[in-house]
Amino acid sequence: MDEITTLGLTAGTLTTVAFIPQLVKIWQSKSAGDLSWGMVLTFTTGVLLWFIYGITIDSLPVILTNAVTLLLQAGIISLKIKHG
Repeated sequence: MDEITTLGLTAGTLTTVAFIPQLVKIWQSKSAGDLSWGMVLTFTTGVLLWFIYGITIDSLPVILTNAVTLLLQAGIISLKIKHG
């Protein structure tokens, strides 16, 4: 793996795992009322577009990290619907 790919995977991993504490907090508190639907849906749409872009340019860091972020966002959205 080259240095640029490693850099991309590191950056993507850090920005992706940043959502885990939020997901855990919603899960534990059973409250997602403070999360704005506008932010959640805008961010999720952006991540989906980054994922599609990653597929288009065949970039493993972009594809992998945005796929994981989409899964985390799906969890946040489902908990927001349930506990919003």
